[in-house]
Order: sequence, then C-alpha cells, then structure tokens
Amino acid sequence: MRDRDTQQKFLVESCDVRGHLVQLDDTWREAVARVEYPPQVRQVLGEAFAAAALLASTIKFDGKLTLQVRGEGAVHLLVVQVTNDGSLRGLARWNEVPEEPSLQAMFGAEARMIITVEANRQSEPYQGIVPLEGDTLAEALQGYFRTSEQLQTQLYLSVSENTAAGVLVQKLPSEERVANDADGWSRATALCDTLGDEELCTEDSQTLLYRLFHEEQVRVFEPETVRFHCSCSRERTDGMLLGLGKAEVSSILEEQGKVEISCEFCDSVYNYDKVDIAALFKGVPTAVASAAVSEEDGDITRH
Repeated sequence: MRDRDTQQKFLVESCDVRGHLVQLDDTWREAVARVEYPPQVRQVLGEAFAAAALLASTIKFDGKLTLQVRGEGAVHLLVVQVTNDGSLRGLARWNEVPEEPSLQAMFGAEARMIITVEANRQSEPYQGIVPLEGDTLAEALQGYFRTSEQLQTQLYLSVSENTAAGVLVQKLPSEERVANDADGWSRATALCDTLGDEELCTEDSQTLLYRLFHEEQVRVFEPETVRFHCSCSRERTDGMLLGLGKAEVSSILEEQGKVEISCEFCDSVYNYDKVDIAALFKGVPTAVASAAVSEEDGDITRH
C-alpha cells in the first residue's frame, strides 16, 4: 500500500537527470470538496495542484510559490499556492462551462501563466510571466522552463476522482553531470513517456520508479508529506477589518446587518454582528490597525 499525500525526489544518476514525483490524495479531495467544478475545470485544477507541488520541490525557498493562469475565456482564473512546508490550496473561477478541454479554449488566446515565489523574509519576490502556450498545462510549463529557466524539463500530470499526481524530470546542468551519457536525457524521457494515467495515480513511488528505471542507476530520497491547508483564520479577518477602519466597517454593518467575509480558497465564512464589531474595535490602538492591514489578505473577499 502506497504512502498518501507525498512528494518524492529521485536522481537518475546514469542519465544525469533529476526527478520529482507527487501524489495528492486527501489533499486533492479536500481542495475540491466544497465546489462543484465542471469536469474540464476540475481536470486542469488537479493538474495545477500536482504541477505546483512539483515546481516547489525543485527549488529551496522559505515562503510560498504561486502558480496562476489568467485569461478572458470561459475560465478566467486558476491559482494554486504551495508553501515550503508542503501546504497547498487553490481554486479556479469560470464564467461558463468550457466547450473544449484545450487550454486555449478554456482560458482564451491572450491568457498568461504567472509563477511567483515570495520569501517570508524581507526580499524581492521572483515572478515569471509567459504566454499560455500548448494544449495542456504540462506543455505550457515545459515551455516556461525552456524559455524562462533554460532547463530541459518534461512533466507528466494525471488526475482521477481521488488523486492528482505528476512526475517532473529535468536534465542536470552541465556542472552537475557525472555520467555524461549523450543519450541519457532522451532515454529517461522515453521511459517516462510510457507512464499511464492510472498507474501514476495508484501505484506507490517505489513501484513506479522501479518500472521506469530498473535498468538505470537511481538514487531515491526520503519522501516528504504534503497536505491541503488554508491560511485563512478569524485572526486574519479581524486584521482585515481593523485595516478597513471602524467607519468603513460600521457602514457595511449598517447596510447589510452583518459583515461576512469568505475565503476564496476554502470557502470558510466568517460572520460578524454588531456585538462582534464593537468588541473588535474597542480600545484598539492605531498601531495595531496599521500592523493588521500590512498582512496579506488578498485571498479574502467581502460580500
């Protein structure tokens, strides 16, 4: 029986290829438990969950990585965030059910893919923006690596009812190669091309890697756990309201009878009545409100 919700790093030493394998089970099911996504949207969202986890596993960072696709088609937003501790959350937004499963049909001809890495410490975030090219998300990301990172990269993404999974392989930079086998990269990708969707979602990582590379020299690292987790909380919504200020919040309360804040990622709803608002703003110094508004709350929407 395979481990659930894990990411696995491996090195095909005889091919000078590094790889990453991720299988999301409870993570994936929890991510889509509260929204009835159309099949095509659900498929590409699952691929994005697996892809974001794979992208994050290729770099060392202390913060979060965000994979976004924005367009003006039937689906106008796809976003998945993954933190350095393996926590994932994500969503998709659509105006109508896509008629075709291709990326261009879903997101429109002018769609863009955006990859952002934000560190927890004070430093400038990295952001790469490229046109959304290719029929699948895997093809689009391979194009991103080819143009932005200049790394030969192949991705294989699969989504089932209960699992979102993927494999990423990259040719090692010249300074890291040991075998220097001219056919190593083509051999490794040809082996990965034999992967089936079902086995990627159901087989354990050891079995998959043995099936693919049993004639190669492979080093496998300890698996790491991943999970669905949303960073929204009552404390964060308190901070958002403090940042808006008492006058603005009181105006919303008078107009609607309550203040309701919902998280776009997990659909949690935070309600505030008159008593809650009075308690929140009672004796709050200006410095506290200023600190609260400095926190990132872009994932919270107000109704």
